[in-house]
Amino acid sequence: MDSGRIEAFSDGVLAILITIMVLELHAPEHTSLTALKPLVPVFAAYVLSFVFVGIYWNNHHHLFHATEQVDGAVLWANLHLLFWLSMIPFATAWMGEHHFATIPVAVSGLLYLLAAVAYVILQEAIIHAQSDPSVLRAALGSDVKGKLSMLLYVAAIGLAFVNHWIAVALFVAVAIMWFVPDRRLVAIAEGSSPEAEADR
Repeated sequence: MDSGRIEAFSDGVLAILITIMVLELHAPEHTSLTALKPLVPVFAAYVLSFVFVGIYWNNHHHLFHATEQVDGAVLWANLHLLFWLSMIPFATAWMGEHHFATIPVAVSGLLYLLAAVAYVILQEAIIHAQSDPSVLRAALGSDVKGKLSMLLYVAAIGLAFVNHWIAVALFVAVAIMWFVPDRRLVAIAEGSSPEAEADR
């Protein structure tokens, strides 16, 4: 089964999510710069969520370009990932409107965690669907970044009840960590050797 349709569907869903998030940025009633002040937390939440959705889109793109074939399990795993990502606009609006309050930040961390787990499940489903799964598994390696991300999300959920800004800082740290996709995965997508890319 070709992956083109699943990629097109996923791209459409992620584009809609970004559109929904930006609609939360309502224009102020007045024209002064001070009228923009109440929008600062809403905008900050939007930027954070935009970056997260962008990172998922980027890595999803490279993952599927390194994929030779998909099956039913991959389709459902992809829908599972999209389900949790579709909840991000809700978390974004809640965080922004309530100035990154404790519960909205903790719930956002939970949604980020569940999306990360769903991405790992998708990776495993894709690996098992390949005629030669060893190539893609070797490129993904031990997935240290994925495991560390989930640990940081768990820590952020707990720390949100101590200091919500520490939790937000952990969200930012995860985003920075994932900003550049795995070069070995990119190498497979471009048709070169992941081992050679890892040695650079």
